[in-house]
Amino acid sequence: MSNNEFNPSNPAPGPGSASSQSADQSDLPSSAADLASQVNAEIKLAELEARHAEVSDAYLRAKAESENTRRRAEDEMAKARKYAVESFADSLLPVKDSLEAAIAIPAATPEQLLEGVHATLRQLVSALERNKVVEINPAAGAKFDPHQHQAISVVPAAQEPNTVVAVLQKGYLIADRVLRPALVTVTGSA
Repeated sequence: MSNNEFNPSNPAPGPGSASSQSADQSDLPSSAADLASQVNAEIKLAELEARHAEVSDAYLRAKAESENTRRRAEDEMAKARKYAVESFADSLLPVKDSLEAAIAIPAATPEQLLEGVHATLRQLVSALERNKVVEINPAAGAKFDPHQHQAISVVPAAQEPNTVVAVLQKGYLIADRVLRPALVTVTGSA
């Protein structure tokens, strides 16, 4: 007897029997649903992987751009530090030229030398002003400013206390920052 033949004494169906086929067919809708959900999951996974690749690419590009920006800024800062004095040095060259011209005249009269010194001083003052270096030269009677003045001595005087009596050495600002405070004599309390 073969496996496909009907055996009345054996009620259990075999693999090729009609009852076995109906049991396999009842599994089909469930496996079709599983297959559909698996396909949907694979599609969703592919979409997420593509999105991940896009985000990763965008991140790497943004990171590279920020590194390039940082490097360019560092290069510009290095160049600014290196050449910051260029403008100032350029404005001082005429002063040096004037001093060398004065030395080159061996038989200059004192009047000629004094005139040359005044011209050179004007050039120097002009060069300093172009580079935002400004004098601090308080007038007598001005209020003492500890941010711009340095008191060298205190003298009793009829003026109000803490006022400038005399300037011993001018001070200088560079772009609103004190380069050197003015050295002054101030009044003390009587």
